[in-house]
This record gives sequence, C-alpha cells and structure tokens, in this order.
Amino acid sequence: MTIHRSPTGPNSAHTSSAVILEARGLGHSYNDRAVLSPMDFTVFEGEFVCIVGPSGVGKTTLLRCLAALQPSTSGAVYVRSERVTQPTAGVALVFQDYSRSLMPWSSVLANVALPLRAAGSSRASARTDALRALALVGLDDVAAGMYPWQLSGGMQQRVAIARALASRPTLLLMDEPFASVDAYTRADLEDLMQRLQRELSLTVLLVTHDIDEAVYLSDRVIALNGRPAHVADIVSVDLGSRRDQLTTKGMPEFAELRARVHGLIRGSRGTTS
Repeated sequence: MTIHRSPTGPNSAHTSSAVILEARGLGHSYNDRAVLSPMDFTVFEGEFVCIVGPSGVGKTTLLRCLAALQPSTSGAVYVRSERVTQPTAGVALVFQDYSRSLMPWSSVLANVALPLRAAGSSRASARTDALRALALVGLDDVAAGMYPWQLSGGMQQRVAIARALASRPTLLLMDEPFASVDAYTRADLEDLMQRLQRELSLTVLLVTHDIDEAVYLSDRVIALNGRPAHVADIVSVDLGSRRDQLTTKGMPEFAELRARVHGLIRGSRGTTS
C-alpha cells in the first residue's frame, strides 16, 4: 500500500504537500534471505518522521537503501521525484557511532567543513558555514578548535549533526543517532532536534528502536514488524507544536500513542487513539 497522509503533528505548520522522499515497493534481500518486504511510504516537506521497530528488524538496512548507500533488491527511492541510485547532494546522514564518523585527527571545525570543501566551497565560505552550523547546535568557537576526542559523547554527536546541517540539506536521515549516549544527554539531543527541525523547517527521517523517542519527536511514526520486515502501519502524532520531556510524556495521549505503536511492532493492532 502507498500511504499519503497529511501531516498533523507538531511541525505541520511548516509542511507543504510537496513529497521529499518516496519509497516505492522498496525491499531488500541478502542472498536468498528476505530482510525487507516491499514497502511504500512518503515523507513530506517539513515533516519529522520516525521509523521504529525492534532491534534486528532491518531498520538500518532500510535507511541505507533510502540513502543509496546500498542497492535495494526491489523497488525504488525518489527524492523530489527524482529516482536515486547513488548518494545524492541534498541528502545528509547522521550515524549512531559518532566516534567512527568523525575524524579524530582533525579539528571540530575541519570535520564540519570537510563536506563543504568536498562540494567545492572555498576555504573561507566553508569556515563561515561550518561555524554557523556549530552555533546552531550550541558549540562555540572554542569547541570548534578542539578535536573530537576532547569532547563528550553528546558534544561529538552535536558535531556530527552540525556537519550534516552545514550544507543545508533537503533531507536529513538519522540512524539511531542518540543510542550511544546516556539518558540525560539523549533527552537533551532530542530537544535539540525538535528545536532545529522547527526553526529550520527541516525534513527529517530518523530510525530508532525507542518507542518513546519516536512518539516524542514525530509528526508520523512508521512502525515496522515481522521477518522480513514490513510496514505495520503509519501513525499520525498530534501532541502540539511545543513538546517537553516531562509534560508531553506525561500526557494521556502520549501513553495511548506509545501503546498503539508498541502493539504494532509486536504484531497486534495496538490501542487506537
């Protein structure tokens, strides 16, 4: 099924009807073992969408296929109606393991500026844009001159997010970006992404196994289950435009949505909201 639902979540004020990302019959197999059943879904401009499912269900494989980091074995991916067969400009990625995605021998500023320089920006322009991106994630000029290994895990992930934002991407893909940090830092980074998405009108697709995180961040949640994985349902989330870790997660509506998504990834229909 192809699902085109109007976003009704916290960022719908920034959302148009334009489709940024579309998966059409997208599936993947390793040799003869199917991992992803053919699936169809869309991400609209200005949306924050989370893909949630249990560990090992194939979420990272799906994201890698969406980013064209590995070819799918069926179906196709479209970004702004153009079929994508290789990594493309305008799509930025943030990975779970910041320690492997950042270059420890280069300064924070050089890490963030690297993709800008690779895309042809002058040294001065790349520096300006990199410093702007670092400021967006709360890192100042002092942090810019440090090396990644001198920073905490949460600050390193902020650097990775800044590097992804520096080129002003059309689409930001995030693969369990907060899974490697402690609970307090995770909540802080979730709120950072809420603010950035709202202020910059970002289009974000984030993969997570954390149901609370998916509901808290999303306009819509794509719930995966089964082996091979398939889209159990796509759940609209309407929890207001300003969310708070304590207030929002204490709302009855949040609990109902969490229970519904939990039921979906376990294979039942869950609690309707």
